[in-house]
Amino acid sequence: MAHVTLRKLVKRYGALEVVHGIDLEVKDREFIALVGPSGCGKSTTLRMIAGLEDVSGGQIEIGNTVVNDLPPRARNISMVFQSYALYPHMSVAENMGFSLKIAGRSADEIKERVAEAATILDLSHLLERRPAQLSGGQRQRVAMGRAIVRQPEVFLFDEPLSNLDAKLRTQVRTEIKKLHARMQATMIYVTHDQIEAMTLSDRIVIMRDGYIEQVGTPEDVFRKPATKFVAGFIGSPPMNMDEATVSGGELVFSGGARLPVPPRFSTRVSEGQKVSFGLRPDDVYPTGHGLHGGEASAVHQSELTVSITEPLGNETLVFTQFNGRDWVSRMLNPRPLQTGEKVPMSFDLSKAHLFDIETGKTLDI
Repeated sequence: MAHVTLRKLVKRYGALEVVHGIDLEVKDREFIALVGPSGCGKSTTLRMIAGLEDVSGGQIEIGNTVVNDLPPRARNISMVFQSYALYPHMSVAENMGFSLKIAGRSADEIKERVAEAATILDLSHLLERRPAQLSGGQRQRVAMGRAIVRQPEVFLFDEPLSNLDAKLRTQVRTEIKKLHARMQATMIYVTHDQIEAMTLSDRIVIMRDGYIEQVGTPEDVFRKPATKFVAGFIGSPPMNMDEATVSGGELVFSGGARLPVPPRFSTRVSEGQKVSFGLRPDDVYPTGHGLHGGEASAVHQSELTVSITEPLGNETLVFTQFNGRDWVSRMLNPRPLQTGEKVPMSFDLSKAHLFDIETGKTLDI
């Protein structure tokens, strides 16, 4: 396998620049997820790595080779697309082995590689079927098998699960994770689904408007978001956020609500400073029904009014009014709550985040 390095990578369409000089190092055998909202440049970046889009500036290196001017077939990569792109008149085995046939490989080698890939993906019993006889999940596994038989240095995935229903997405996501563990391959995976990114990758690259906002492990980007954008994008339900002004050791919100300045930020903010405050749903909860494991002195108590609840079995999402807005909390070991009921809520301020109101960057530095 091989590492992939992007240096000052740029993509322009005429005068419009959509990828703005990004740098990224993907280690050998690493699983990297590129994630971000539609139009952030993640698929364009992947297609430049694959050679399907020309590079407007900068450099792409696969292994120890600069590949900017190499055609896709010379880059020793395999790509799995959102659409399965299977030939309907060919069997599963023929679809998987077609690229090897075009490359002039012997029938015995093709058969051996197809059989090996089919074993990895549990497709051995389906090799004689046509695509129309397969489920969506099986078709996507065939598309992955077609990539595996080429024995590439790097696997590229462009939103491969988008066409599957929720249950199949979970199943195929598991197959991809097993595939990486078994093959120890370098993989770059594009998705708009943060859950896919969090569960599959060694590191996540979060993109926005053609720039990289943060690169880190799933734990890092969740617990230590570098920007307000990352904090709001990663996490489900998303982080609760509002703007406040520092005054007398408190955060004073526009609607009149107040919270103590989180302890770790006490020396990082100044009187009169405007900030963005964020707290994840796990870290604000009906008292006695949360995950609190921090310092007791950092837990602030406040009575709030319930707007609505969403029971999810062993937990309930509780929306309560804070500063004139609905804030969502995660209630563990839930008890019944009624709309309009006032409940004591715990704010674990040791887990809170503050961001610069102008730059959006974290103040946790």
